[in-house]
Amino acid sequence: MIPGPVHQGRLESPFYARLKELDTVNEWHQWKGYTAANELYCAETEYFAIRNATAVFDLTPMTKYRITGPDALDYLDRLVTRDMSKVAPGRVAYAAWCDDQGQVIDDGTIFHLREGEYRLCSQERHYGWLLDAAAGFDVDVAHETDDVAALAVQGPTSYSVLSQLGIAGLDALKPFGLMHANFRGADLVISRTGFTGDLGYELWIEPYKAAALWDALFEAGELFGIRAIGTIALDMARIEAGFIAVYEEFLPADETVRTGRSRSPFELGLGWLVDFKKPNFNGRRALAREYRDGSAWQLVKLDIEGNKPAHHAYIFPKEKRNKGDIGFITSAMWSPVCKKNIALGTVRAPYGKPGDALWVEVYYQREMHWSRKMAQATVVDRPFWYPDRRGATPPGPY
Repeated sequence: MIPGPVHQGRLESPFYARLKELDTVNEWHQWKGYTAANELYCAETEYFAIRNATAVFDLTPMTKYRITGPDALDYLDRLVTRDMSKVAPGRVAYAAWCDDQGQVIDDGTIFHLREGEYRLCSQERHYGWLLDAAAGFDVDVAHETDDVAALAVQGPTSYSVLSQLGIAGLDALKPFGLMHANFRGADLVISRTGFTGDLGYELWIEPYKAAALWDALFEAGELFGIRAIGTIALDMARIEAGFIAVYEEFLPADETVRTGRSRSPFELGLGWLVDFKKPNFNGRRALAREYRDGSAWQLVKLDIEGNKPAHHAYIFPKEKRNKGDIGFITSAMWSPVCKKNIALGTVRAPYGKPGDALWVEVYYQREMHWSRKMAQATVVDRPFWYPDRRGATPPGPY
């Protein structure tokens, strides 16, 4: 690593100027050193762009690492719980990685860009840990967050919008696939991935072509309802999809202070990502023991009666005469598209089986007055929102 000046203040992504032009509410936050929008005009309106048209979200602050070298595959296979040898070039894998106690440090996506060339994307920064984990491997790990501009293009008309750009082969791109295209002399990587549970794509390009890509995209989407969105709308969509988020459903294991506050892949509903057939990976021994003995916690998706979101609520086994709670809500919302009161939560074993009837203690405020309601909640085993277009290849021309 070559020493250089340390940037003072917040960074601006290559798309910031375009977002700033659209901003009407001045609601911003800091995302890993970058200025990012909570919302640009109205979070609810932005949400409906995801479900009814095309929504564009600036992904540039997402942490990105380029992993290359003769041992790149062996390194990643040792790092994460799933079998990376099954992820061919041109494919993307959702993955989780753990500490030696089998507790999740983070989750993210791993892009097999070309033979032996990978990009790992995550919410948190892990550069030091990734370098430590590289000991003994002939591998190069480069932090490339600032070197790659990225956009999430999500929604039912997203395929139609991208088709207007004249990208050959887009119709054959399957979910979790990626392809390379030429955009005005720059390599444009297009992956059929996203955080909305809907039809969608993510675009990855060098920063010097970012503004031109934005302009071309919005020109192509003018007749398809294209809109830029902020984090609030994206979070609403990911709850409907049943996706977990760091600092909501779990804490990074390397940041917790108290015991019992981190979670394993099994406790987050990610047991399908744990492959015991491969010889060794971080946390394997602890996870094998948990697989044999059972987990302490269980992630649940809840369909809750009424229309009062159960933010930060406790979960109980009965409506009355409970000896104590059995868990708590981690994410909650009233779903406009599902017309349901939904939530993600974590409960102690043996509770949390699909079909279980639980109770949630909901507090809500109206005109300064707080009210309490015990609402019945049913554990469901499917995402709240999973449209057919999400997996259709080619997608329909909406």
